[in-house]
Amino acid sequence: MEKQPMNHLFYYIQKSMRNYWDSPALVNYGEDFLTYGQLAEKIARLHIVFEEVGVKKGDKIVLCAKNNVNWGVTFLAITTYQAIAVPLLNDFTAESIQALTEHSEAILLFTEKEKWDRLDHEKFTYLRGAVSADDFAVLYSKEGKLPAAMLHLNEVFKNKYHDEFNIKHVNYPTNNFEDVAIINYTSGTTSAPKGVMLSYNTLSSNVEFGLQGIPNHHGDAIVSMLPLAHMYGLAFEFLYQLAGGTTVHFLGKVPSPKVLLMAMAKVRPYLVITVPLVLEKIFKNNVFPIIKKPSMKFLMKNPITGPFVKKRIRSKVMDVFGGQTRSIVVGGAAINQEVESVMKDIKIPYTVGYGMTECGPLLGYEDWSRFKKGSCGKVVHRMEIRIDSEDQAKIPGEIQVKGMNVMLGYYKNEEATKAAFTEDGWMRTGDMGVIDAAGNIFIRGRIKNMILGSGGQNIYPEEIEDKLNNQPYIIESVVIERDKKIVALVYPDYDRVSQEDLDKMKLAQLMEENRINLNLLLPNYSKIAKIEMLKESFEKTPKRSIKRFLYK
Repeated sequence: MEKQPMNHLFYYIQKSMRNYWDSPALVNYGEDFLTYGQLAEKIARLHIVFEEVGVKKGDKIVLCAKNNVNWGVTFLAITTYQAIAVPLLNDFTAESIQALTEHSEAILLFTEKEKWDRLDHEKFTYLRGAVSADDFAVLYSKEGKLPAAMLHLNEVFKNKYHDEFNIKHVNYPTNNFEDVAIINYTSGTTSAPKGVMLSYNTLSSNVEFGLQGIPNHHGDAIVSMLPLAHMYGLAFEFLYQLAGGTTVHFLGKVPSPKVLLMAMAKVRPYLVITVPLVLEKIFKNNVFPIIKKPSMKFLMKNPITGPFVKKRIRSKVMDVFGGQTRSIVVGGAAINQEVESVMKDIKIPYTVGYGMTECGPLLGYEDWSRFKKGSCGKVVHRMEIRIDSEDQAKIPGEIQVKGMNVMLGYYKNEEATKAAFTEDGWMRTGDMGVIDAAGNIFIRGRIKNMILGSGGQNIYPEEIEDKLNNQPYIIESVVIERDKKIVALVYPDYDRVSQEDLDKMKLAQLMEENRINLNLLLPNYSKIAKIEMLKESFEKTPKRSIKRFLYK
């Protein structure tokens, strides 16, 4: 494991506050911005509220709301106060919010009023108060301390800080690396949520890797579209951005591709952090119809016209993201092979990261200029990786890791924590993969998803799905085993079906042709026996991964 000196994330964020005091830090897209100085002031005000209601270091505070400026303010106020933040995904059901708030033993809850109204307030054991994440209005106070704190807030604030200079020179804690910073309840594609305990070591290591591996600067901007309650969005669309002095534009909720691209055209982000689904839609809808024309194929392959044509296509694709993007980082799932091949061919500056909540989130990354197609980067700083197989370059085995980014364990769940680690201290990722001689990581699929063929062969559904998704009229798919046969569930491109006025019988015939064509690409032991069409798209996690456990 690389032994590198590391600064605390608050060292970087406070440096940004002091250097860029009057510059925009956080923006609700289309509205006024909050400067770094105003961010520092709002954090100071919430610290006073915490003091008045008796919050102590290590107390838990739940934050469950849509992405916005107040979410960012609240999270930083909680963690710089050294309470433990418990971010819950905004689309969790009321029952889940109730249960996880209680399980975490949180004493305060920041949420939206409509969510609060759906909760059973009498069933909370530990909760002392609830605050609106929209306007910081008091929603509930068990002992009346919250309303009193809010009533006298301005007076106490003025007496404590006097002027801007004192706020600017407050020192946030930077010597608590080993302490729990967050309990992050996973959304889970295969199981119920577990409370992942992450330390300031984990957060700081991820932030510093971002600053070194994907440098950002004052004056840069980013569009935040991933849920902040998910570690991917929290670490790389928020914390690392503030650490570098950039401006974060919150979209508020997971946007449609159309709304997202409109925002990017306006904000002109230096970095796009996205999931494969967004890129695949852009290429399948806007790029493939052009480059698959026979005349265009000829021009692209011609050594004289090819470079010029590819440069034009690249320019048009990059203009879609605002024209200022230096790098596109993809995570959450593998990119479709056909899409990735085109991106590599026309030199789109993309790379694929590898991570999980339990590592806050980063495990693998490589700069786009050195990125190897089909991989998900190389192991990041302060981490080690190994493959549990006899030959890690040729025989897939479980990917196991250890190092600074690894979680402290699952909150109040010793059994799950023990199961997550090997006897010699390596964390089990649950992913199957290989690592080549250069250190590039290649994921084959999830262990839980793997199908054992009749002849003992390992069949990875994700590899079949990638090929199937390239077939006509298919947007996405899930491959499962049923009655010892391999079956593909697909969500067809109903918009295209409607435009071409195809009836059900014709669509079924096309799907059967897809099955036959797919099987020509597969070995005998993994051929598809049947394709079943879904009427609705697959249910997704916030990072846009399919909830596979629903489709067995």
